[in-house]
Amino acid sequence: MAKKVATKKVKEETLETILFNCRNHLRGRAQMTDKRDLLLTLVFIKFLGDRFNQQRESLKADIANQGIKDESFIQMQLNSPSSYQKDGVFFLTKDCLWDELIELNSTKLALAFDNCIKQLETIEVGKDINNVPVRPLKNALPQQIFTKTALEPSVLKEVCDEINKIDPKKFTEHDLIGRVYEYFLQAFSINADKEEGEFYTPHSIVELIASILEPYDGTIYDPACGSGGMFVQSMKMIEAHGGNTKAVSVYGQESEPATYRLCKMNLAVRGISYNLGEHAASSFTNDQHKGRKMDYIMANPPFNKKSWRGEKELLDDPRWSGYDVPPVSNANYGWILHILSKLNVRKGIAGFLLANGALDDSDTKNIRQKLIENDKVEAIIVLPRNMFYSTDISVTLWVLNNNKKGGPRNGRMLRNRQGEVLFIDLRTWSQNIYEKKYVKLTEEQIQKVCDIYHTWQTTEGKFAKPELYYAATEKEIAEKDFSLVPSRYIEFIDRDTEMDYQSALQNMSKEFKALNARWEKNKTTLVEAFKVLGYDGE
Repeated sequence: MAKKVATKKVKEETLETILFNCRNHLRGRAQMTDKRDLLLTLVFIKFLGDRFNQQRESLKADIANQGIKDESFIQMQLNSPSSYQKDGVFFLTKDCLWDELIELNSTKLALAFDNCIKQLETIEVGKDINNVPVRPLKNALPQQIFTKTALEPSVLKEVCDEINKIDPKKFTEHDLIGRVYEYFLQAFSINADKEEGEFYTPHSIVELIASILEPYDGTIYDPACGSGGMFVQSMKMIEAHGGNTKAVSVYGQESEPATYRLCKMNLAVRGISYNLGEHAASSFTNDQHKGRKMDYIMANPPFNKKSWRGEKELLDDPRWSGYDVPPVSNANYGWILHILSKLNVRKGIAGFLLANGALDDSDTKNIRQKLIENDKVEAIIVLPRNMFYSTDISVTLWVLNNNKKGGPRNGRMLRNRQGEVLFIDLRTWSQNIYEKKYVKLTEEQIQKVCDIYHTWQTTEGKFAKPELYYAATEKEIAEKDFSLVPSRYIEFIDRDTEMDYQSALQNMSKEFKALNARWEKNKTTLVEAFKVLGYDGE
């Protein structure tokens, strides 16, 4: 009888293993940013191809279920761009299909991928109100990245083979591009020491902002949109509540070209329609959405950005109308006033992050005072420290609201909250630690903050809980010289006042006597030991 040969079980590779292998193939062969862009582009093309194939199979199944046999009709449906675009899927030609590209000879791969990028940028998904073709992937991908990197054909082929292991049936998550980008961001230490600690906003913070704002319909805007995390989380929330993502229009702007491209990729692979402007540009000096008012604004702009405008620049900008011009030394209040200027004047609401220094900075007191007097600030929420990868500072979530008068909203009847600001202090919520030092909010904590906020919006009378929250009036804030530091308003219990000093002193006296007795005993033992050794212990 022939001996049965045991088959070796192949270890299943994780996404992280595959991505590490990709990096390994590129070790020493390209600049860090080029490696990152090249790998992200390959994953993006692969993901687009997978979604196209899935949609094509779905169309075939629908046609079969309808009992349609007409081959010409079937082919017309399968090859119609609208059959794909209706579900947020890009219609791809053969030259842009991953399965076709990776079958090419390795010597032809670089040029083929660069040509694919050119074609992807020309894809049209309709026309705007001015009858101009809408090309969502225009400027979304790095030009000539494959020929520029000049990898050996065999190396590029090896990388493609690794990427090809990302099986859409196994890696089905919508946040694939986000996970890949986060992986390479850490692996290549890109922007690790920049002041823009918010470059990658932690998921729990994005979820908190989206949960407070509840952007279920209308327009969403992020003036410093980074990789698009705010938009993605908003869409997830809408889907979770059974809403229609088509009822939401996404507008964003990003100044860093590489991040602008990433955001386009991130939104495109999810089928999210967007308008990020014609190109990467500063929201301060080149607003890509001038004149447009937004229903919801979610942002995490660069912390404490210096020299954000020239000394003589933007002095008469209409965004500062009615306020002092924000100082050149720090962009925090530039962001606040820019965001305020973009809000829908009747019902706009914004949630954004700033460094804690903005709460009582003396250089911007007049602007802060005017914001309170104009009743624009609804809530100030201080977050725990160590929530960001590249900075350990505590940051604040600001909520601005152009409608504090009350009325129905998302199934709640809100009361009139004019002249009030809700302060919440979460600095002690630092128990949920991951990767040994970073803090993230749990789902339960996020829900608790939202419950506090929404309860305050609907509850009359005093609203306060020691060491957690307090609703202050405009008069109280004025008495504190318009400081918005929550600890100036929230009651903090002095634990010392609860101490029984007499009992404490008696206990301390007992402990001291016991320590003294131990010392005398040890001293006697030590003296005896020295005597045995022939020394005079006295």
